[in-house]
Amino acid sequence: MDETDKKILSLVSRSLTLDQQPYNYIAEAVGISEEETVKRIEILRMSGIIRRIGAVINPRSIGWHSTLCAACVSEERLSDYASVVNSYDEVTHNYIRSGSPNCWFTLIAPGRDRCLEIISEIQEKLGIEILDLPANKVFKIRVGFDIR
Repeated sequence: MDETDKKILSLVSRSLTLDQQPYNYIAEAVGISEEETVKRIEILRMSGIIRRIGAVINPRSIGWHSTLCAACVSEERLSDYASVVNSYDEVTHNYIRSGSPNCWFTLIAPGRDRCLEIISEIQEKLGIEILDLPANKVFKIRVGFDIR
């Protein structure tokens, strides 16, 4: 990854313009052609540096509910845990951390009832307790990385 790729990543992480040529703004800002910009972004995506490019929707703005969940899962049950939790389309992130609880995931669903239903199903399937930690107030409103 060279300096041009880092500039592209910095710009893409902030936003893309919504027009017929969204990569043209990035190309102009970086000083390369739009065609080269698209090729570089595709290479970054294929290499796993860029996971996806898409809208970030505020669940609350469309009446949906989101919550952070946590559980204590033994080392030998982590694979089962990951399979069950990852089977739900409503799970946006699922990760292990050190400490207790050690497993964390986020849910976004059309309503609080659906989130509670998923939590209940996971608890029943795995025989573990899930902590439901919905946000009272959201502070993080945007993320952008200066890769350079």
